[in-house]
Amino acid sequence: MQEAAEPLLRVRDLRTWFLTDAGPVRAVDGVSFDLAAGETLGIVGESGSGKSVCAKTIMRLLDPPAKIVGGSIEFRGRDLAKLNEEEVRAVRGREIAMVFQDPMTSLNPVLRIARQLVEAMTAHGRFTAAAARTRAIDLLRRMGVASAQAAVDRYPHQFSGGMRQRVMLAMGVSNEPALLIADEPTTALDVTIQAQILELLRGLNADLGTAVILISHDLGVIANVCSRILVMYAGEVVEEGAPEDLLTDPRHPYTWALLHAAPRIDAEAEDRRLVTIEGQPPDPRAWPSGCRFRARCPFAIDKCAEHPALLPIDATRASRCWVTQAGGALHEPARPKPQARDAQAVAAPQPMLEVRGLTKHFPLPRETLFAEHRVLRAVDGVDLDVMAGETVGLVGESGCGKSTLARLVTRLHEPTGGSIRFAGTDITHGTQAEIRPLRRRMQMIFQDPYASLNPRMTVGEILTGPLLLHGIVEGQAAARSRVEELLGLVGLPRQAMARFPHEFSGGQRQRISIARALALGPDFVVADEPISALDVNIQAQIINLMVDLQDRLGLTYLFIAHDLAVVRHVCDRIVVLYLGKVMEIGRAADLFARPLHPYTRTLISAAPVPDPRVERTRRHVPLKGEPPSAMNPPSGCRFRTRCPVAEERCAVEVPPLLPAADGQLVACHFPGRI
Repeated sequence: MQEAAEPLLRVRDLRTWFLTDAGPVRAVDGVSFDLAAGETLGIVGESGSGKSVCAKTIMRLLDPPAKIVGGSIEFRGRDLAKLNEEEVRAVRGREIAMVFQDPMTSLNPVLRIARQLVEAMTAHGRFTAAAARTRAIDLLRRMGVASAQAAVDRYPHQFSGGMRQRVMLAMGVSNEPALLIADEPTTALDVTIQAQILELLRGLNADLGTAVILISHDLGVIANVCSRILVMYAGEVVEEGAPEDLLTDPRHPYTWALLHAAPRIDAEAEDRRLVTIEGQPPDPRAWPSGCRFRARCPFAIDKCAEHPALLPIDATRASRCWVTQAGGALHEPARPKPQARDAQAVAAPQPMLEVRGLTKHFPLPRETLFAEHRVLRAVDGVDLDVMAGETVGLVGESGCGKSTLARLVTRLHEPTGGSIRFAGTDITHGTQAEIRPLRRRMQMIFQDPYASLNPRMTVGEILTGPLLLHGIVEGQAAARSRVEELLGLVGLPRQAMARFPHEFSGGQRQRISIARALALGPDFVVADEPISALDVNIQAQIINLMVDLQDRLGLTYLFIAHDLAVVRHVCDRIVVLYLGKVMEIGRAADLFARPLHPYTRTLISAAPVPDPRVERTRRHVPLKGEPPSAMNPPSGCRFRTRCPVAEERCAVEVPPLLPAADGQLVACHFPGRI
C-alpha cells in the first residue's frame, strides 16, 4: 500500500497572541490543519475570527505585540516559527507569497507598478530585470488589466481599487510560489474579474501545483475554488470538511448561521430581510468557558457548558459541536413573516428621480504637446427613472460608470450634458446654493466608510455638523438628542458619540455612515457599494437595517453593488451599465430569470453560488477579450467586441433602449440570443 504524501504545510496547535497591557488577546488559539501540494484550502468566518492573523503568522509578518506563543508551522520539513528573520526572507516571496486584502496599503504609492513588480521578481534572483518587465506586462494582461503595456508604468493611485487588487495578485504569483495565501483577493472586484481570478487560482493548482490558502467572506467564492474548508470562530477551527458536505449539510451551528445569512443568486427571496447571527463575538482577552459560540447559538444544550474538542464526523469531516456529535439536527431558521409594501405607493408610484441623456466626459491631459485632446466618456447618454419608495440596483463591471452616475444624480459632479430632475425640480446645472435646499432630501452612503469619516472627529461631532449647518436643530442640546436618536436608529449605543471612527469595526463604521446619511431626513439615498468589504453576517445586518429604514421612513434607494445575489435580494428593479451606457433594465425577478442582453447573462453566470453541486451544473458564459477603454469606445454597440453573438450590424448601429418581454428594456439588436 502506497503511503500518503507528506503535506506541504503542517500547522499544529498554533497560538498567536497580542500581548497588550490589558492582557493577552488570543487571536489564534490552537489551530491545526494540513495542506497538500496543489490543494486549495478555504478559510471562512466573521471579522475577528482569526483568519488573517493565522495567515500572517504563517508568513511571519506579525510585529510586536503579536507573538507566536505555541505550536508549529512546518513548511517542507522546516518549522517557520523557529526560523530567524533572514531565513524567513529567503522563503517569503519565493516559496510562499501573500496577497493582502487592501492593495492600496500594500503597494508603494511613490513607485510605478513596473518597478514594484520587477523588484518582486528580481529580489530572489529568478529573473533578470528585462525578463521581469516582460513577465510583469504578461501577468497584468492575464489579470484582466486593459492596455497592460501602458498600465505597467502608472502609479497605484491611477488605478481603481479593483485594478490595484489585480496588480497585487500579479505580484503574488510572479515567482510561481509553492504556496499562495490570498486574503480576501476578490473583495474589490466585480463578478467577471472575480471569475477570471478564480480561474487563475484553479490554473495555478493544475499547471504549477501551487497550493492556495484562500481567505474569503464570500461562500460562493469558497465553493467555486476550494477542495477543503476550515470554518474559524473565536480563534479556533469549529468545522472542517469538503465544500460538497460542509456547505450543504453543516454540522456546526456557526457554519449553519453563516450559510443562512448569505443571499443566493439562485434562490427566490421570500422576504428581503436575512437571517442574522444575534449578539457579538466574545472578547478574545477572555474567551468564555465551554463552547465559544454558545451565547449566540440557537441550538445550545446543557452540555455546551463544556468546551468541545474538534472531533471527526467521518474520514473527511470534523466538527466542534456537542449537538451534532450527539446526533442532533440543525433545523431551518424561522424567518420573519414578509411585510407587505405600501399598496398605495405601489399602485401610484411618483418619480423621485428622472434622468435623460445624462453624460459626463472628463477631459484628460495631452500625452505630448501636439497630441489630440483626450476625453474619458465615463457616463455617455443614460436614461433612468427611480420611483418613490423603490430600490433600484445599479450593476456592472468596474469602470462602467456606476459611481460617476451616483455622483452626478447627487450633483457632486457637474454633468456634461443631459438633464436631471429630482422630485420634479431640474437640478442639472443649478449652483450649489440653488441645490442646497434639495441637498437635505438626497444623501449618499460611500463605499469606504473609513475614508469618508473624518478620523479627527468623534462620531458625535461628525453627526452634529450637518444638523447645525442645515438648521435641522438649534443648539447643542437638541443636536445631541437627535444624534442619540440616529445612533439608536442604526443599532449603536449612545456611548458611541464620544468615540472616534478607528475605534469601530467595519460594520459599525458603515452604520455610522448610514446614520450620517439619514441625519437630514432624506427621501432619496444613494448607496455606493455599502456592503462590499463586510463579512456575511454584518452584511446581512446592514441589508436588514436598510430594508427596515426604508419601510419605516419611506426611503428611496439607488443601490450600487458588485454582489449580484445581494442586488437580487433587495432591489425592485435593476439597471445594467456597460462602458457608460445602459444595456438592460428590468424587474429583479424577471431580469435574473430571463436576461435578454448578452452582457447581463454573462454577469449572472459569473456570480458564484455557495453550493458546488449547483456550480457544476450551471452554464458559465465567459467574457472574451479585454474591456475597451472609455477614452476610445467601440463604434455601434459598445459590448460588441466581447459579445458572443455580435454581427456586422452591431459595429455600425447603436442599439436603442427599447421595451422587450415582461416590461424589460434592452439595448441589443438580438435580445435573448446567446
